[in-house]
Amino acid sequence: MKSTDLDDLQVNIDEILQEYDNETNSVSLSLKLNISLDGNNVSKNISISPSKKDKENSIVSLEHVTKDYGLKRGIFDVSFDVKEGECFGLVGENGAGKTTTLRHIMGFIKPKKGKITVAGYDAFKQAESIKSFVGYCPGEINFPPLKDGSKLIDAKMQLLKEDYSKAANELIKEFQFNIMSNPKRMSKGMKQKMALVLALMHNPKLLILDEPTTGLDPLMQDEIRNKILDIKSQKKTIIMSSNLYDELDLLCDRVALISQGHIIAIADNNAIKNREEVDYKIEFINRDDYLHFKEENRFEIIRDQEKYSQLTVEIKKADISALFGVLKDIDIKFISQIPYTLETYFNKVLKEKEKKDE
Repeated sequence: MKSTDLDDLQVNIDEILQEYDNETNSVSLSLKLNISLDGNNVSKNISISPSKKDKENSIVSLEHVTKDYGLKRGIFDVSFDVKEGECFGLVGENGAGKTTTLRHIMGFIKPKKGKITVAGYDAFKQAESIKSFVGYCPGEINFPPLKDGSKLIDAKMQLLKEDYSKAANELIKEFQFNIMSNPKRMSKGMKQKMALVLALMHNPKLLILDEPTTGLDPLMQDEIRNKILDIKSQKKTIIMSSNLYDELDLLCDRVALISQGHIIAIADNNAIKNREEVDYKIEFINRDDYLHFKEENRFEIIRDQEKYSQLTVEIKKADISALFGVLKDIDIKFISQIPYTLETYFNKVLKEKEKKDE
């Protein structure tokens, strides 16, 4: 029993109960207090429930967010956190829910269920408060009917109630485009650059990009990606959607796969790039060698193309010497290492999900 005396006030902790929830990875405490003041005793139970997840350093948090538009359209029970300074990606088929998720974070849409916080603010109820430190580049860019790009910048500064003309001019110089064009007549590339100037001119600590390179030519894509890498090097937080796996591979620390409105998996790019296993594809010249290798079952076979006498094996990096030791006395047509990428990982996840759903 512990006691704390303050003049005539005495508080005794009679009982402490600690409960751990495996599903939510959270700890709840229940305290039974006995409070005594001037000879009068009062018992009081207090429950302390920390956050369901460790949100330390998280700038964005989605908890069980649902927006159902009917006919299986929308997002359903979406949960993830984005840590400050990381680049977090969303990938999925067209209509998967990527844009809907990003628009919820921006506070443009009210969720039917769940909660979204951005730097501690409620994304929908306090949407105006987050606009000062968030930059947003939409997937479909539709500028208001203003005379030229400079008027767009003026309108953005009026909205933010600050003069960011110096920063805007520096970005225009960096992107090298003519802002005096009518926004409605700008090319896709110019619109994208204009949208990025508007998103970046107030030096936001959080940047949200909805398919920032879709529809651009390869040179323009590289220019935008290099800018994102530059922003990332400044420890800014970035949330972006894309259908291009090589882009997400290059830019993102973690990537969430979303399909039909559901988060299927969240991948750690660093873990994928540094996995302990390696995959090799082998084609045998003699069918007997192919059958013998398969029957020995010394290595995990993840793909069998019997028609071509080909096998793909997954082995630990420490076992590479053992594999080549077995193959040195066998006639093989070729052996090649199969790159293991973000796309490979998610394809594997989807195949496993399909098997479970059968």
